[in-house]
Amino acid sequence: MSPRVAIYARVSTINHGQDAGLQTREMRQFVEVRGWTLADEYIDLGISGAKDSRPELNRLMADAHKRRFDVVVVWKFDRFARSVSHLLRALETFQALGIQFVSLTEGVDTSTPAGKMVFTVLGAVAELERSLIVERVKAGMRNAKAKGNNVGRPRIFADRLQITSLRAQGLSWRMIAQRMGIGEGTVRREAQRCAKRPVAGPAAAD
Repeated sequence: MSPRVAIYARVSTINHGQDAGLQTREMRQFVEVRGWTLADEYIDLGISGAKDSRPELNRLMADAHKRRFDVVVVWKFDRFARSVSHLLRALETFQALGIQFVSLTEGVDTSTPAGKMVFTVLGAVAELERSLIVERVKAGMRNAKAKGNNVGRPRIFADRLQITSLRAQGLSWRMIAQRMGIGEGTVRREAQRCAKRPVAGPAAAD
């Protein structure tokens, strides 16, 4: 049985000559040449890659957890992920689910030794990225403290609606925390608060 394939495409605007067809056409040809089976297409139109939530990308990740395909093919890394850390989290999710990842223009295929090496390098880059962010935060806190400002632990804000939506798609608490870049405990607490929020009923008649 040939591998089932999901292809993902995105254009940030449907104006200025951007066309998702360029991406999907090449990916379909790639899938056909490999002799694979195209399971579904996920196309986000007019959506910036910087957005945390994209309807078709969210659907793809939900379908990945339902094991509806064996391979994800994208045209280019920046069409899929908004950052190295975001890309790595997605690849880790796919790896845990036994799903291979192919970036067509970069020639990356995680089922090959070269693709696995790229995965390792991305992990190192993401770790460096996290270390630099931590160091910048610490430097800022030291600077604020030197100026006599009170420095405390910053409050973490979580989008409760996004948590509820991702949970409804079947994602685990750990996966939701990774997707949103916050702690698993924070995710659970915010979900509990949302569940306890009273639902407004119809106003009483006078």
